[in-house]
Amino acid sequence: MLLIILACIIACFFAINIGASGAAASMGIAYGSGVLQNKKTALLICGIGVFLGAAFGGGEVAKTLGSEIIPENIVSVNVALIILTAASISLFIANISGIPLSTSEVTVGAIVGVGIAYQALYIKTIVIIFLFWLLVPLISFLLAYLANKVIKIMDKKLYFLSKGNWPKILAILVILTGFLEAFSSGMNNVANAMGPIIAAGIIDMKYGIIIGGLFVASGAFFLGANVIETNGKKITNLSLLQGSAVSGIGASLVIIASVFGIPVPHTQITTCSIMGIGASDKGKEIWKKAIVVKLAKTWVISPVFSLVISYNLVKLFIDFDFSGVAILFVFIIFVYCVNLWKPGRKSQSIVVEKIVTKK
Repeated sequence: MLLIILACIIACFFAINIGASGAAASMGIAYGSGVLQNKKTALLICGIGVFLGAAFGGGEVAKTLGSEIIPENIVSVNVALIILTAASISLFIANISGIPLSTSEVTVGAIVGVGIAYQALYIKTIVIIFLFWLLVPLISFLLAYLANKVIKIMDKKLYFLSKGNWPKILAILVILTGFLEAFSSGMNNVANAMGPIIAAGIIDMKYGIIIGGLFVASGAFFLGANVIETNGKKITNLSLLQGSAVSGIGASLVIIASVFGIPVPHTQITTCSIMGIGASDKGKEIWKKAIVVKLAKTWVISPVFSLVISYNLVKLFIDFDFSGVAILFVFIIFVYCVNLWKPGRKSQSIVVEKIVTKK
């Protein structure tokens, strides 16, 4: 009974951290552009969108995470607790650092770590998920890059968009697309926290998704300030039309993936869209920013980090086996190698650029 209570507490803690991380991926544009100048207002709208997305569409991804990566019959209360602990530690460290991290990556990494420990993995599902992780952010980058080319043409020919009530209409569009992106985040990400305890039979799918949605929304409102600052003001300059394109592209891709039950890196999708806009505007300069290097490092390390933690927890506390120490040593070497990648001298300090509204 104590383990069940502990698993539920960690699941709720994880859900709160998911909300904090997801805040950057949804309302960062609206806040950074100045459309929503109050950070708390932006986070409140994000929280509402996340909860509604979780309540109305979070079930499919929960099924995938609970039974289609590893056999459902090995997901006991102990295993669910290990998965949630490993993923929570990875995500919490990222949130403290103000890095918008993919909760799907750390959760899948933790589940795969358990699967490796038990030698029970559905390789086909893992391959499909991994391909989505590679392709969807790339597609978001390319779509944003192309969308920005169209936006530049519109800025030149449709000059009336900067007059009258049009700027207000564009501002509303940014908020609406941001809300839609928060909705998509709820659809895809609430399963990361609730999937393991649902698979373990601790809570019913319907109630698990709703409760998870509430805690994710709470995390967005109370802990999302650092991450929304990172995504909103430390990557590139965006106009209202560009911001709407970023949010719209991200929301559409994540909703499509959620319908098919695929956990995708929502935050990476949005961040890659922002970088697509930046690459279209500034070319190679966008890749020289230290914040981009920092994000890339975190994305590479985090799923492996959660995998190593979950594997070692299974070996230590279930199998009473210390073989995971060798894997931990390999992981330390891996982190060291990744950290050898340094940005150029000109980008050693992060240049904080205020996102401006083009008029």
